[in-house]
Amino acid sequence: MKKRMKLIVWGASLLRNVMIFKFKMWRKIVTFISLYGWFGDDERIFLILEYTAKGELYGLLSKTGHLTERQAATYIASLAKALAYCHEKNIIHRDIKPENLLLDHEGRLKVADFGWSVQSNKKRHTMCGTLDYLAPEMVENKGHDYSVDTWTMGILCYEFLFGVPPFEAETQNETFRRIMKLEYSFPPTPHVSVEAKNLLLVKDPSKRLPLSKILVHPWITKNADPSGACSE
Repeated sequence: MKKRMKLIVWGASLLRNVMIFKFKMWRKIVTFISLYGWFGDDERIFLILEYTAKGELYGLLSKTGHLTERQAATYIASLAKALAYCHEKNIIHRDIKPENLLLDHEGRLKVADFGWSVQSNKKRHTMCGTLDYLAPEMVENKGHDYSVDTWTMGILCYEFLFGVPPFEAETQNETFRRIMKLEYSFPPTPHVSVEAKNLLLVKDPSKRLPLSKILVHPWITKNADPSGACSE
């Protein structure tokens, strides 16, 4: 029974991925990884995905420790464009993190893994995603909407610039507490501009900066490469 339940959960996750991939292929969006096809047997299903030569953004972050403001702003801008398109179609990703962001041969961002995504224009109540990136409303068991993706962008912005998520702690309960209290600080190094710090985290979902305003934020316009390409 336990194995069967795992297969059901895995199958639902795979189905969501395929449905979202097909959905977003209605329009060519370069910041999404492309699905070219699939095949399988009685036990396995294989997705044929676009090749991303530079792998996960997590790998780059692990290698360098943190990103430059130019790199961080470029990736945040690319992600904002991708999520804006998702939100226009009532799709909430709900698991944005460095492991789910891939890089092509030119260093352009590709959003992947829609296993926790949902298409809905109503409040959702499932706690899902990854611990360090959970929005306060999820931790507090409140309904959530597309603004959880906006929250995660703030987490990523901090992690890109400082190398670690802002609420990382030794235990899950301590991480939850820090998220709910919005308890984080800025390390003295590396040096990060004031404009970047002002772009970060807001607990109240209704007061978070809309994606359209993130794209015209002074830090983004000053630092982001409009082409989306970002070399190491």
